[in-house]
Amino acid sequence: MDYNEILLLSLDAIKERKTKSILTIIMVMVGSSLMIAVSGMGSGFSEFFNKQTSNLAGNVMFISPAPQTEDSSTGPGANNAATPPPVAKITLNSAVKNRLSALPRVEEVIPSYRSQITLESQGKSKDFNVFSIDPQKLTVIAPPIEYVEGSIIRSNDPTAMIISSEVALPPGETTPFLSLGQTVRAIYSFIDPITGNRETDTKSFVIRGIIKQTGNPNIDKSVVINEKIGNTFLHKSGKYDSLIVVTESPEDVDMVEQEIRKLYGNDIGITTVQSIIKTIKEFTSGVSSFLLSIAIVSLVVGAVGIITTLYTSVVERTREIGTLKAIGARNMHILFLFLTEALLIGILGATSGMGSGIVAGYILSLGFSSDDQDTILPLYLPSDMIRVWFITVGLSFLAGLFPAFKASKLLPIEALKRE
Repeated sequence: MDYNEILLLSLDAIKERKTKSILTIIMVMVGSSLMIAVSGMGSGFSEFFNKQTSNLAGNVMFISPAPQTEDSSTGPGANNAATPPPVAKITLNSAVKNRLSALPRVEEVIPSYRSQITLESQGKSKDFNVFSIDPQKLTVIAPPIEYVEGSIIRSNDPTAMIISSEVALPPGETTPFLSLGQTVRAIYSFIDPITGNRETDTKSFVIRGIIKQTGNPNIDKSVVINEKIGNTFLHKSGKYDSLIVVTESPEDVDMVEQEIRKLYGNDIGITTVQSIIKTIKEFTSGVSSFLLSIAIVSLVVGAVGIITTLYTSVVERTREIGTLKAIGARNMHILFLFLTEALLIGILGATSGMGSGIVAGYILSLGFSSDDQDTILPLYLPSDMIRVWFITVGLSFLAGLFPAFKASKLLPIEALKRE
């Protein structure tokens, strides 16, 4: 018996047990397609976040005041009728800015204010986050920032307001809310620190620039005004909400962070772009690993199906095995016969799973997309697909070992006696 005869006999056996074989192939295909889909989505996630984080400068650190922790005398368990909110441990002001600017490897320190304002235009009013900073420093936070044609960006324009494309045309709307050159009325509500009463301040701005989509939420969902105007209009009294520390290179971030900790300890909060990127990658890696584990379980179920199918085939073909041995087939030939069946089932399931996995990946990507964000498309790397194919075929081969070994050990006389 040569290997061509073994292959033909294996194909005939699969055809004779068509229903069982098809169901087993489908189980293998499901596991393989899930692994392909999950692998593609994982690569797509990585590509998407790499694209998004490339819009963030790696040499930027965001400094914010840490809130004062509550103690037993002022905490929620105290008997005070009214407890004021925790205050910051330190105040970010020009003195802190100058001290940070003097640190080695620090290129510059950019102050900023943040709050929320209401914009009124064309009889409508909408609330937006306002980001008060030198407009020309926006490229520090988002290097590839681009403006629509006609935008004019100046550092010391007290009436200028820069908006994102999402603010100009809010998602889901067909009519622009704001446009270049338009005058808009801004309303800011605040609590007067002296009287404790709620007050409002209004100011008119002219839309001088519209920012194209950057992928940076600090910019894409905010309006930007001049730093000095933000100080007065938002009643900040020179108390910055954050300081943006720019190091000479991304490699200097850790060293500068250590120097800042030596000065202020835990009295301030430090957020680095690198830590954000690391956190995102760890999260996506964890999700991909979880989904991949589910896919592997499905593939194992397919392997169990192969064992069941071949084991049943051994029982059903006992007399056939005895006949083959009686006419000269050796144990090795019988072993190869059933292993070839397992391999054929694995190859058919793995190959069909690659095609269905690609389709499944694009279907899954629909759940991670919406009208107001970029679509996360799966990315299928040839190396990943080849690896999944070999894993599937290899697992199918291993699943066929036990039934094949059992079939090869049947004695011809005993096999021929069975009905």
